[in-house]
Amino acid sequence: MLNKISLENILFLDIETVPEEEHFQGLSEEKKELWEQKSQYQRKDEYTAEEFYERAGIWAEFGKIICISVGYFHMKGDIRSFRTTSFYGDEIQLLKEFKNLLNGHFSATKKLLCGHNAKEFDFPYIARRMIIHGIELPYKLNLFGKKPWEVPHLDTMELWKFGDYKHFTSLKLLANILGIPSPKQDIDGSMVREVFYKEKDLDRIITYCELDVVTTAQVFLRLRGDELLHDNEIKKV
Repeated sequence: MLNKISLENILFLDIETVPEEEHFQGLSEEKKELWEQKSQYQRKDEYTAEEFYERAGIWAEFGKIICISVGYFHMKGDIRSFRTTSFYGDEIQLLKEFKNLLNGHFSATKKLLCGHNAKEFDFPYIARRMIIHGIELPYKLNLFGKKPWEVPHLDTMELWKFGDYKHFTSLKLLANILGIPSPKQDIDGSMVREVFYKEKDLDRIITYCELDVVTTAQVFLRLRGDELLHDNEIKKV
């Protein structure tokens, strides 16, 4: 079935998120209390709410998006290329720019979104942050009333599960076992908060995010049985 999908109809994406405030003390008293309640199950008695706050970026209610990177295939005859670009900086602005991309180029029924673990994280996170900021959801993210087979989303982790609901496989591990060359990344997801707030190096985060988009596309190609992308086929636009 995957081979019936035109590669040009898929928008691959990845997001990077951080806590909404650099420090726990930057939250209002009410938000501090809400964070304490929200994080209680995960931290148990091992951490205080303040100590655990460095992980707040994984919750859309307490985090924010600092980068959305996307990639898409362009076919010209037998010549294949994969183009990447990113939306970054102010969250409201990047969400609006991403929405404009979806509405302008990926609104057709045949168009699909694809990420790794994106059904559990990226897609709902983007949708929640849009609603929080009063941005009307684009059609591709508005799942209200849609039947499961009408949801225009692909997820490389879900495809790898083959129906096994309890199986989690990281993108890095999946790339390794599928023989996909590992991109030279100088950070990982656990370092994004520090690189953003302490080093203030957003460019480094953007590069990391775009490399994950390329890797997701490579995994999808392997799942289809297609030839992997070569470096000269990948272009940043």
